[in-house]
Amino acid sequence: MTSSDRSVDFWQAIDRAIGNDSLDEARQLCEAAIHQTDSKTPYWYLGLIALLQEQEADAQAIWLVGMAEGETDDLAQWTIELAEILQREIQRRSTDSAKLLRQYFHELVPTDLDNLLHLLRLSADPSEIAEYANGAIELLPSEVPIDLHLLQTTLRDLICAQPEWGIRLAEACASSLSPDWVNLLLSQAIELTAQQNFALADCYLSLGLQLDPQHVPTIARATRNAIAQGCYRESVELAQRYCQLAPTFDHQLAANTLLLKGLLSLGSAWSGAEAAQAQQIALLKADLTAAVPSSNAAIVCSPLYYAPYLADDPSARRSLQNQASARYQASLEPLPSVTVHQKKQAADRLSVALSQAASVGWLSRWLFAHFDREQFEAYVYFLQPPPLEAFSDRWFASAATEHRLLNGEARSIATQIQADDLDILIDLDSITVPLTCEVMALKPAPIQATWLGTDASGLPAIDYFIADPYVLPDDAQDYYAEQIWRLPRTYIAVDGFEIGVPTLRRDHLGIPSEAIVFLTSQSAFKRHPDTIRAQMQILRGVPNSILLVKGLGDADGLRQCFEAMAQSEGVAIDRLRFLLLVADEATHRANLAIADVVLDTFPYNGATTTLETLWMGVPLVTQVGEQFAPATATRCSKMSASRRGSPGASRNTWSGAFGWEPMPLCGSR
Repeated sequence: MTSSDRSVDFWQAIDRAIGNDSLDEARQLCEAAIHQTDSKTPYWYLGLIALLQEQEADAQAIWLVGMAEGETDDLAQWTIELAEILQREIQRRSTDSAKLLRQYFHELVPTDLDNLLHLLRLSADPSEIAEYANGAIELLPSEVPIDLHLLQTTLRDLICAQPEWGIRLAEACASSLSPDWVNLLLSQAIELTAQQNFALADCYLSLGLQLDPQHVPTIARATRNAIAQGCYRESVELAQRYCQLAPTFDHQLAANTLLLKGLLSLGSAWSGAEAAQAQQIALLKADLTAAVPSSNAAIVCSPLYYAPYLADDPSARRSLQNQASARYQASLEPLPSVTVHQKKQAADRLSVALSQAASVGWLSRWLFAHFDREQFEAYVYFLQPPPLEAFSDRWFASAATEHRLLNGEARSIATQIQADDLDILIDLDSITVPLTCEVMALKPAPIQATWLGTDASGLPAIDYFIADPYVLPDDAQDYYAEQIWRLPRTYIAVDGFEIGVPTLRRDHLGIPSEAIVFLTSQSAFKRHPDTIRAQMQILRGVPNSILLVKGLGDADGLRQCFEAMAQSEGVAIDRLRFLLLVADEATHRANLAIADVVLDTFPYNGATTTLETLWMGVPLVTQVGEQFAPATATRCSKMSASRRGSPGASRNTWSGAFGWEPMPLCGSR
């Protein structure tokens, strides 16, 4: 046997002892080899043994001794030898115990992509993840060999655990991903959207569309996210793409609804919005004549949701709404009946279903503040997962007899409500929330009513629509499926609003102290061109007046629309001031004091904004219409007119009210 053969046998014996976890035996063999050979290999094994015993400092010291006094070429060769020994040990160790070995191997061979991917899967420390992810990302564009299964497994884990690094790695290896990956990317985007991390969600959506440009669910989510972030022009482009690709009726309805919402938000695309609404009605009529109606609650909410912003035509609209809702409810399997339990004789159980709708919350909270606790038990249901926001906890949960956070599918929610054995269930969302409509359609309570919301849903399961003598016209019962229950004086009353510190001053806005200041503060949805024209005519008819414009929507589009209308009506553009949004509602209310008169919108009047204005003692000018929509401002105007004995204002008449008293205004039509 040659010296070389004996050396090989020696290293194999050491390697075998380490593989059998006979580390003491392996150490003795290494120490003997150091005295018997000039090879540095015993040092590499001896350091490995120390590392396996979690003695990192000893391992480093041993390797440094082995490397001492080596020339450059020697050091390079020794590094290769040590790396090979570490890699061999890594391959026979379990994943968890191999992490430390992989970290040292990475120091020796930082360009080994497979090792970096394994380290990414093993690491939880953010700094380690950043180091290994950056290393992998730098290597992926190169021609290094890739274990595709390892890459995709690592990427899948990283996307779920560390989405910030997951997307960067995914973008770097996009050429290695199949279109099937789009579903995982979409799932992560939806989760990030729920966390309000829109920027990162958009990265996942963008990559998903890069992999599959025609993936309809991803296009739909990208459209919704664009709207949520105020990127309305982008949302319109995406919605148009969604409309072209929508494969089913439900997708067609969802796509056209998003297109309509985006167009209305632009404020400068009204004709496009009218065309989109016409398509909504066409889709609804198609469903009404289909052999099998849609079982999606969106058929109740979406087709006519935006119609009140475009026209004051409740009679025709309600007929379609009632038909759609009746067909939808008929498609549902009813809840099984339950045994009625004996309740306390002194109290009836009144329940309200809420979905955290902000405006509804500001108004309906006073019912909970003042209801007669001797006569009623008030249950409140929040259709959402926990936690409950502070406002809802203070004004509803704490004030109610019981409150529940219900999350999941409608039948489960309805069953839980049914188990509470209510007398009356009041819906506050109506067609603003499809889930609420689906729950109400299952009729979990013997008597059900709609209050506030946007308008009645038309579901046969809802018995009453709560109104008053003014908010709906006298003949409204002719076209409402629900029994209209008119409260004797008003369907809504408030006991105040939180008011903050104003941030607006006339001198800061360049407004002369003697000028009359008009204010219009609504979302772009409500900026009907006819209303903007009427507001310009009021401005033209009141010398030395200024109009402040504020609200949600595309700022550039709204500015263009107002300025174009001002020019067409002979009003100088410098009489317009466009305000930025403020941090919170309390500041907004405080800023109302800058106005001499607030100008409402039509055909969709203000609701919460109207009550806030009146509470602040600021005069309001509105146009009276027929639809609910909601018509809080119309109701105020009609009450004002009735106190003077004058007839209600027509569509072509603007009437002004200061609190409850009529206010003559120069320039009113």
